[in-house]
Amino acid sequence: MEQQILTFISHNLPLFGTLLVILVMLGYNLLGSSLRGYKPVSPSQAIQMINHDNAVVLDVREDGEYRNGHIINALHVPQGHLKNRLQELERHKDKAIIVSCRSGNRSGQACTLLKKRGFESVYNLAGGVMAWQSANLPLVKK
Repeated sequence: MEQQILTFISHNLPLFGTLLVILVMLGYNLLGSSLRGYKPVSPSQAIQMINHDNAVVLDVREDGEYRNGHIINALHVPQGHLKNRLQELERHKDKAIIVSCRSGNRSGQACTLLKKRGFESVYNLAGGVMAWQSANLPLVKK
């Protein structure tokens, strides 16, 4: 049986290699945020954190995206300006920070930066504002 498996792998090396790459990418996607020190939170978990733990929401979308609708009381620092504006967030260093973007990708990068800069409780809004809207949660426009 072991010989058959090795023979199969050797005859299908490109396919087997592709399978390994997919498995590694899937594992990284599922465990990557934990390895980088931040956790994903669902919109309902975020609401609990905002209401009960005074969590701060940081929106890293661009200005136009933010103006089209954002989570109430969210701080707005576009992803491209975050490194230069970290001092604005220093007063919130002792609170949980929930980072949001449109879909959860840019916010993951922002979470990594915040963790590197010493912010302890950093969370990524899984699915971003799109997930927030899909859960029929309100956005404000200002």
